[in-house]
Amino acid sequence: MKKTGAWLAVYALEQVGVKYTFGIPGVHTTEIYDALNSSTQIQPTLVTHEGSGSFMADAISRTSGSIGTIVVVPAAGVTHAMSGIGEAFLDGIPMLVITGGTRKDTGRSYQLHELDQKKLVAAVTKNAFVIEKHEDIIPTIFEAYDIATSGEPGPVFIEIPAELQLFQAEIDHLPTYQHLSTTSVKQEEKIQSAIEMLKNSEKPGIYLGWGAVDAHEQSIALAELLEAPVATTLQGISSFPANHPLHTGMGFGPCSVPAGEKAFEDCDCLLAVGVRFSELATGSYSLPVPENLIHVDINSDVFDKNYPSKVSITGDASEVFKSILNTFPKEWKSKREMGPLRQLIAEEKKKYKNEWCKNINEKLVSPGNFFKALREKLTDDAFLLTDDGNHTFLAAEQFPVHQARRFVSPTDFNCMGYCVPATIATKLANPEKQVVGIVGDGAFLMTCMEIITASSLNLGAIFCVFHDGELGQISQFQKIPLNRKTCTILGDIKLEGVATATGAAYIDLTNDKEIDRVLDEALKISSKGQPVIVDVRIDYSRKSRLTTGVVKANLARFPLGEKVRFIGRAVKRKVTG
Repeated sequence: MKKTGAWLAVYALEQVGVKYTFGIPGVHTTEIYDALNSSTQIQPTLVTHEGSGSFMADAISRTSGSIGTIVVVPAAGVTHAMSGIGEAFLDGIPMLVITGGTRKDTGRSYQLHELDQKKLVAAVTKNAFVIEKHEDIIPTIFEAYDIATSGEPGPVFIEIPAELQLFQAEIDHLPTYQHLSTTSVKQEEKIQSAIEMLKNSEKPGIYLGWGAVDAHEQSIALAELLEAPVATTLQGISSFPANHPLHTGMGFGPCSVPAGEKAFEDCDCLLAVGVRFSELATGSYSLPVPENLIHVDINSDVFDKNYPSKVSITGDASEVFKSILNTFPKEWKSKREMGPLRQLIAEEKKKYKNEWCKNINEKLVSPGNFFKALREKLTDDAFLLTDDGNHTFLAAEQFPVHQARRFVSPTDFNCMGYCVPATIATKLANPEKQVVGIVGDGAFLMTCMEIITASSLNLGAIFCVFHDGELGQISQFQKIPLNRKTCTILGDIKLEGVATATGAAYIDLTNDKEIDRVLDEALKISSKGQPVIVDVRIDYSRKSRLTTGVVKANLARFPLGEKVRFIGRAVKRKVTG
């Protein structure tokens, strides 16, 4: 049979379960887009910018059963998409990056978009392929999918030169995709060592990252067996239900909320699963990790980088949890009495929430009251997405997440502009669910015009823009030690104009008294398929625990002379103005 390379590529993408592609057609991808248009399984989605497209693909992988896929032109399309590719790479999110390539059959040089793309993407992909023959297209895409989804997931790049897409070639047969079989590594000795450490511990704790997001059932069972508090990373917030009595919140120690700090006090054995102990997750490496650390991750490269482990176990979180639970002696009982720890956590959570919600702000919107109302109005299976900024850590502290994969945030790459396109893609993949994005006004400006895509597809996503006229997180970091702000004050943004331009509804939320009415109206409008921009005039006067903790942690590490200089400069500027 004779088939074009474009047809073969789409066939292969269908075989691995791709449901959506994102990108902007160009002369090097026209044939692929034409083939996508004939697919009954894949929906090709036009975006306003390839950077948004890659953020959308990232969100598809995080919130659906399909792998996120972009189809972009070579060179310019790839460089535009690099932010989302980098986010997926550092956050461990699978993605297929499909691009056209300049023609290899003409003998001509200096073609449009001609660039060594394998070199370009080397730092942000798990692997990269440049296909040379028609018969290699299907097996290469199958291999790329296996690489992207196995081990620690990540993006894989595939270049299909234009002449392969355009022209037909004889193909012997069309293979069907066979799922990659993985063999579990037997680690009975390490599992037994971990169990002995946990059994002998007086105050064990559990720390979960995104790698444990699909192990809810097992992590709950082990937490209850040990009667141990459970904290999460920022990316892993949805890895343990916040309405479980042993859940403490994001992180533990001085950068966490009081429930995490107090519940993990004197923790003498930590089981860390699916975490890398990265800078953001550890509050700038201030996490008080005990000497008895059991570290579990599917990627053995993460072990002993920032915190040395007594036992390191390479494997999938669910499988390792199952092994620990199945090997634990049936008659064993926790040294902790059930009750006191849960009571402590509940009391500290209530006290901290009350601190944020004790007053009704009549001039601005207070984060505590906003997130309290939002949680009450959303269903348990609603999706909440954030961007990079002050709002991210407030959402992490103030919004309890009850189900897996229901909180999505850029983390280790930490790229601004993520939220708007990721929210749209999440709504596209989950049309019957409530989907809400929380985004700072600075990050919103980067990708806000992508909302036209939501309007075109009748996607009723809600975008709550925390509007303070500043790059809030950085301006706070500037204000504390520098007592002045440089390049963090935004212009006078009229968000209603963005709504008009993109076909979204616009609602202004100016103070706490309007929260219930505005959220009800936004949910009503969005349920009819229209995106909604909620202009939240946010009160950022109170800082998150993470913000204040990180400043203290970093200042404490300064040499004495530099510490005196920094503090002296801040005091002098405060006095002199």
